[in-house]
Amino acid sequence: MATAVFPVLAEPKDAPPRRDQESRLTGLSISPELRDQLLEVLLAAPPNGTTKMSYEEFLARADEDTLAEWVNGEMIMTSPASRNHQNVADFLTSVLRAYVEQHEAGMVLSAPFQVKLEQGREPDLHFVAREHQERLLENRVEGAPDLVVEIVSPESVGRDRGEKFAEYERGGVPEYWLVDPQVRWVAVYNLDATGCYQPTFTGTAGVFHSQVVKGLWLRAEWLWQPPRVVQVLRELQLV
Repeated sequence: MATAVFPVLAEPKDAPPRRDQESRLTGLSISPELRDQLLEVLLAAPPNGTTKMSYEEFLARADEDTLAEWVNGEMIMTSPASRNHQNVADFLTSVLRAYVEQHEAGMVLSAPFQVKLEQGREPDLHFVAREHQERLLENRVEGAPDLVVEIVSPESVGRDRGEKFAEYERGGVPEYWLVDPQVRWVAVYNLDATGCYQPTFTGTAGVFHSQVVKGLWLRAEWLWQPPRVVQVLRELQLV
């Protein structure tokens, strides 16, 4: 997901709030939907001119339709995904959810749903094992999911391979998949005995296995031109 951080400035006492805040968005190359969403955030901002907020305040302000993450005490707005990004996300969600349900292994959730570690993130996809269901709250996962999948976009390369990689590693997420449709490359990382990520698969083709979703395997090629889900489920012997 592409992100943008917009500073909230103090509201002049003699200016009409909506007109003043709308003027702050002039010239930004954003969609009408994101513009309306951002305007709501600006109008709801506290008058002291700071965007800093607690995680509880963030959850109260960002409803279930808001595309945002909580990073360093700030609400970071995210823009809608591209069609290619969404195709990969939907394919993986369908296959993983079917596999996990068939094996009663836990629960698969997709964005927008919060994962609260040191920051409040919205992974593209994550899995919480049955034995860790106490981490799954109504509006977030409190603690480490067993698997996190991020689908890289041009705007998120540094974040997904840098900030989030380090956060998920420090937070104890056992398995992290990085899927980059732009260069048709996937990497699977697993925590080693020292708590550091080690690659267990990298490449554009071939079979990769999950260590946390027992028995699950996928072909990297499926991610670049997703076949019909039912064909994959047959290969996984689910139908």
